[in-house]
This record gives sequence, structure tokens and C-alpha cells, in this order.
Amino acid sequence: MRKISIKNLVEFRQRSERSKLTFLNNIRKDKKANPDESGGDYWVSCLSAISNVFGTEDTSLINQKIDVLRNKIKETEHTNTKNRWQKNIDILQNFEDFDFKSIKPDSNLIFHKKSDLNSIINLDGIPIESKPHHVFSYTNKDQKEVGAVWFIAKKNGYKKNELGMFCDIMHRSLTMHYSDKYKINPAYCIAVDVFNCQDVNFSQLLSGEVSILLGTTVDEIKKLLTK
Repeated sequence: MRKISIKNLVEFRQRSERSKLTFLNNIRKDKKANPDESGGDYWVSCLSAISNVFGTEDTSLINQKIDVLRNKIKETEHTNTKNRWQKNIDILQNFEDFDFKSIKPDSNLIFHKKSDLNSIINLDGIPIESKPHHVFSYTNKDQKEVGAVWFIAKKNGYKKNELGMFCDIMHRSLTMHYSDKYKINPAYCIAVDVFNCQDVNFSQLLSGEVSILLGTTVDEIKKLLTK
């Protein structure tokens, strides 16, 4: 079975029962999903710029990327390509005044190199992919802590409980790979929906403010796979 992204799981939850079985049969056959507007490549320009701002605190990178995309629009005659660049620009413009400090600790961050070998979390035999943009550690009152942030794009955005699924898999990944050296801070295990400029952190799942969907979704997949 190929690895499953959280985006796949969100799509799975939105499908009819019959369509869910087709989706899972394709996974069992290791068929890759067809690319669409929800895919990372479509939004890569805005996601990479936003991620870089988080890492560098250089907000000018947003305007620089907007200028680059505007030039690309002028250079192409393909309407679909122009629309894609413009949608990326629209998101970047929404982030021109975004408070990045609200989603990161007030401390010096050490960014950790991510490895594809550590990106798969096995949940009861189902391989789920966890690929946040940044994993970072810092010191909080003499306590070494670790967190992560994942910038996510999809046309029309995500519901908060869907964003919670991204937080859930990130928290599981951090616990698996970093809990021996760091305290996992659920408040800084954050998924950011760049389409709607909203974010959810894992502490909201712990408090019940945001519903926990990942476990029940995996359970449903396991049941359907046994049919």
C-alpha cells in the first residue's frame, strides 16, 4: 500500500461509501491520485514563500515572490497558468499582514533537518505521511521543547477539524522522533490553512475545541480494506 497523505484522508471522508471503496482499491493497487488544484505543486509558489518567511522572519519575501509571479503571468500566454499564478498571488497578498509571531514561540528557534525516512507514521498498518514545513526546537524556562508548523493550501480551504488531522499526525511524528530529547509543546504543533488564513494547534484537539478525526478515519479505512 502506498503512503497516504492527510489531504487524501480529508478527501476520503468527503466521499460516498461506494466512492470510498474505489479510493481504497486504488491505494491497494498503488495507483497515484491524479494531480489537481489541491496538490502541493499547484500552490508551491505561495507555500514556499510563506514557509521562508516563517523561517527567516523576512516579510519582504512575500512581495518579492508576488513580483516574480506577476512577471511570470506577463511571460505566458496560457490562461490556466496565468490563473494559477494569480491564485498564488491572491494568497500571498492575504499574508502581507499576517502575524507570524502568533504561531511561533517567543524564543530563538533551531530548525531541524527533515528526513523522508521519518515522514511516514504507521497507524495500525496504514502508512500516513507527515511532512510539515518546519520542525523546530527552542528553550522555554530551561526546558527544551519542540514544535512544528505545516502550511496547507486547498481551493476553498479546510474546516478546522480537518486542519486538526494535520496537527494530529504532526504530534504523533514529533512524539515518535523527538520525545526522547524534547518536550512536545502541543500549542506549537500548528497547521495553517493559507487559503483562509486560519490555524489550528494540537492543544485545541486536547481541549476538545477541535474534533479529533484521524483515528476514526483510519479505523474506517481498516474496516473497508477487510471487505
